[in-house]
Amino acid sequence: MIANWQIVDKDSIPKLSRSYKFSNFKRALAFTQKVGEAAEQAGHHPMLITEWGRVSVFWWTHTINGLHQNDFIMAAKTDVAYETEA
Repeated sequence: MIANWQIVDKDSIPKLSRSYKFSNFKRALAFTQKVGEAAEQAGHHPMLITEWGRVSVFWWTHTINGLHQNDFIMAAKTDVAYETEA
């Protein structure tokens, strides 16, 4: 398991979940864009919820309605994006 990530059961599907905090909406939006670009490159897309000061990220593999190794890889890449953005 990756530090700071949780497995949550959302809509009866296990998903990796983590929320990231930001000092304002602009920074949260920039992070959302960065994660979106990584997702496009990988062809693997999360659910992103962007709010003032927070972005919640959920990774799972849609085709199997569950978790796959790619979800953990993308979660780690999301953490790297946060470290460079925060």
